[in-house]
Amino acid sequence: MDVALRGLFLLSFVPAVGCATPHPHFDYAKEPDPRRQEYVLGPSDVLRVSVWKDNELSGEAVVRPDGAISLPLIGDIRAAGRTPEQVRVEVAQRLATFIKDQGAVVTVTVAAINSYRFTVSGNVEHPGAFSTNHYVSVTEAMVLAGGPNRYANPEEVVIIRPDPGRGPKRIPIDYPSILSGLHPEEDLVLLAGDNVYVP
Repeated sequence: MDVALRGLFLLSFVPAVGCATPHPHFDYAKEPDPRRQEYVLGPSDVLRVSVWKDNELSGEAVVRPDGAISLPLIGDIRAAGRTPEQVRVEVAQRLATFIKDQGAVVTVTVAAINSYRFTVSGNVEHPGAFSTNHYVSVTEAMVLAGGPNRYANPEEVVIIRPDPGRGPKRIPIDYPSILSGLHPEEDLVLLAGDNVYVP
């Protein structure tokens, strides 16, 4: 190779080196961790309502697609988007009209979580929608989807997160850096409705 061709080759190679993908700059600490707060109810979740010493008013209720549950005596109560404690307070207040014992204890617990759904799409072995009864992180979601396939660019994973009023938020994830322990902060806990896209 003569000197002119060698110089041309080196010039063409330099931009390619400069185009290496930098590590994403994102404030991961600002993303919510739903495990640190009380569960927020959604459609299809099942609640267990217990009224002390009153089996007729106790039982399970499924959150309907319209976000409400139906209970004896008091009828419909909005549940979706609220915590079990918020629902309990309203149930107790509305039952006080019918129950003579003002000291009656009302408890509301989650019997089944069915509204926590997320998607893993793109170049993974088993893309699709997933539902679990507990919160999962990016790495756990990737395991459920069989991991990246041979065509994947795992360094360029993106969480597409619904952000009401602002449009979808794109959160860059360097999956190999999570696995290596270099950037564990990127192993975010997924929220309901998240889409983990693997290019």
